[in-house]
Amino acid sequence: MKIRMLLAAVALVWSSGALANHCPLDMKAIDEALSKNPQLSAAQLAEVKKYRAEGEALHNAGKHDQSVETLGKAMKILGIQ
Repeated sequence: MKIRMLLAAVALVWSSGALANHCPLDMKAIDEALSKNPQLSAAQLAEVKKYRAEGEALHNAGKHDQSVETLGKAMKILGIQ
């Protein structure tokens, strides 16, 4: 039982670290896509920029799972896989 709890704790710590490293990669991909002047409407471009800023703020606040989710919305609009 103690081993399971220890493994669960290790998995939780490891996964949060993985997400923390994922956020900057997503932000970089969004920035690169924006630098290529994608064919987006003004509303879509505003949404992407809003999600990008929110994602960075969430990342800086240590809320990496929410950051990845928010950045994913921007990436979806941009067509980034």
